[in-house]
Amino acid sequence: MSPSGTRRIVVDSDTGIDDAHTLLYLAGRPDASIEAITSVYGNCTQDDSLRNISYVQRLLGLDVPLARGADAPLEGEPHIAWHVHGRDGLGDRGYSRPEPRVVDETAAELLVRRGREQPGELDLLALGPLTNLALALRLDPQALARYRTVVLMGGSGPFAAPGQMRMVDANVNNDPVAAAEVFAAPRTELVMVGVNVTAATVIDEGGLEQLAAAGTPVATFAAEIFDSYLDFYQHEWGRRICPLHDPLAAGILLDRGFVTAAEDGPVNVLTDGYSWRARLMRTSEGEPCALPVRPAPDTHVITSVDADRFVADFLKVLTS
Repeated sequence: MSPSGTRRIVVDSDTGIDDAHTLLYLAGRPDASIEAITSVYGNCTQDDSLRNISYVQRLLGLDVPLARGADAPLEGEPHIAWHVHGRDGLGDRGYSRPEPRVVDETAAELLVRRGREQPGELDLLALGPLTNLALALRLDPQALARYRTVVLMGGSGPFAAPGQMRMVDANVNNDPVAAAEVFAAPRTELVMVGVNVTAATVIDEGGLEQLAAAGTPVATFAAEIFDSYLDFYQHEWGRRICPLHDPLAAGILLDRGFVTAAEDGPVNVLTDGYSWRARLMRTSEGEPCALPVRPAPDTHVITSVDADRFVADFLKVLTS
């Protein structure tokens, strides 16, 4: 961190609805400085991700380098989440999104260069499929180790208790090859904020009312795109609530006080034949799992959070 205690963060983002909220949250936190943004496909196409980042940057007056990243996984075709985030990634509300101004290097090249230039000074927050991070590792196998910490939204935590299911692990499922390379790579610290903790960190219509009542351009935009997000998630739970997937990862990067339990251990990327997940290779009780474990450096896996405290902080930041 800088002498002032501010974390200087490079954000890798497939900017759909919750990614946009994350950028708003980081910009509103006095202890965070967004140093650069790299784009990736996932919640929307690569082109829409770039335009959505540009829209949020303009809204915030945030002038930082933006680099174009991967538009597809290392192998296979992308799974674009149009059904969740809309065709444009921001809920199809008709925003006039500017053409992005991108730097003359790829996302992977930017990730490598910034780490080399400022080793141990920057944090990396990965909010989408891990394709850009894997491409950076192919350029420089020590790329992630040069960041103070790497926090990623993805994974499923340890194996669930019998009878419990996990929400889809979309970022890992979109590029399991890249995810496997990231979890096996050298690192100073790799923190996994998975769907095991993000799925139950939710905002409801009361939160939207707080945002709308604030009346600021940032809060109004946040409320508008949340409304589109709730249109999807009401089919999951029969009520108008939605998870704060990516914002929670940002919150944990800035404040470990949101974490109430975590485990360190190897994470493997596995398929059940339907989808891919990144799992801490232990049961929910902390016991060894029945599957063979591929050796990997320890990942710091978040297993429990103070969801109410984080949601309150998120709303405070976006309404202030």
